[in-house]
Amino acid sequence: MESFSLILAIVVVTALAFDFTNGFHDTANAMATTISTGALKPKVAVAMSAVLNLVGAFLSVEVANTISKGLVDESGIRPEVIFAALVGAILWNLLTWLVGLPSSSSHALMGGLVGATVASAGFGAVHGDVLVTKVLLPAVAAPVVAGLAALVATRLTYTLGRKADGQAAKKGYRAGQIASAGLVSLAHGTNDAQKTMGIITLALVAGGALAPDSDPPMWVILSAGLAIALGTYLGGWRIIRTMGKGLTDLRPQQGFAAQTSAATAILASSHLGFSLSTTHVVSGSVMGAGLGRKGGVVRWSTATRMFVAWGLTLPAAALVGALAEWVCGFGDWGTALVAVFLVASSAAIWKISRREVVDHTNVNDTENADNTADAEPAGVVTTAIAAVTPPPAGAAEELTATIPAQLSAAPDAKAPSAATPV
Repeated sequence: MESFSLILAIVVVTALAFDFTNGFHDTANAMATTISTGALKPKVAVAMSAVLNLVGAFLSVEVANTISKGLVDESGIRPEVIFAALVGAILWNLLTWLVGLPSSSSHALMGGLVGATVASAGFGAVHGDVLVTKVLLPAVAAPVVAGLAALVATRLTYTLGRKADGQAAKKGYRAGQIASAGLVSLAHGTNDAQKTMGIITLALVAGGALAPDSDPPMWVILSAGLAIALGTYLGGWRIIRTMGKGLTDLRPQQGFAAQTSAATAILASSHLGFSLSTTHVVSGSVMGAGLGRKGGVVRWSTATRMFVAWGLTLPAAALVGALAEWVCGFGDWGTALVAVFLVASSAAIWKISRREVVDHTNVNDTENADNTADAEPAGVVTTAIAAVTPPPAGAAEELTATIPAQLSAAPDAKAPSAATPV
């Protein structure tokens, strides 16, 4: 019984460690656009996001129930299986954070759980219908739907704001952007914090500490909320840089449209119990908002790297989870070996990250970022959409006012005469 209690405690601590990495990995989802447009200072933004993540963790348990009751057969799961799943998820989170790629913490967790479960109990222990309908299909649909919604919202925002006073409108959009960023943070707490609640609940059921089909206890909800809030406050500055500056350049109007669209999609999915990737939703919204402005450019080289990471997340985490479960199957020494490997790998990744520090003081700098591509030419998609997008508010008036000023500033310029070729 003592050894069992120890492994259960290890699983709970490891789950909270994953929740912590989820927090700093996904801070960019809520605050990257707010920070990049200057609507909030970086430290203020992550503090606000952390508090709202904690509040959001108490609003629902639908997603937690999807994980603890729906994805795998909880009757055949041992605590070691869940530990192995968390190892795969944590390592994938840290690797993608190191290179500044906004991959899905949710899919890393799902992949690790599926891989470890298959290695332990076979494919029959995974509920394929739940995996397809509540994980895979939302993974494909969410960024597309959110991107289209953000594109339409951006166009609408510019159209409705054409005659608005420039400075007043700018302040209004910044205020709206802060409010929508808070909504995304709240939504992130209702969705992502619950995934750790579901994993801990599954471990407690597997260990006999909870009855099957139980909802997460209050201490699980509180600890998961605090862990993700702490991770959020520390800030995943590398990914914030990619989302805020590396993918596209956003103005306050676009930031407001992107975050409002993302928050709506995330809150709706949480209500339905979909284990949605907030990273996919926000990334799709940012790209849609980038394409919605006349002259806006999405850096498709960065987007392609991000898409590749999305495609690799589930299988990569599943593979690591399966290997970790295979080693854990050798007994207590196998579990200890996996734990040592996790700690050593995490420390190595952290040490490598110190070679180029990204924090709140340089998160908006792009000259040293891996994704610096300010001069990247617009691709076919960007050009086609930009061609039918109305100009930003005040663009025509600004151009009309600029041309006479430029002509008057050139005293040597002469008007063309009939004999002068034009």
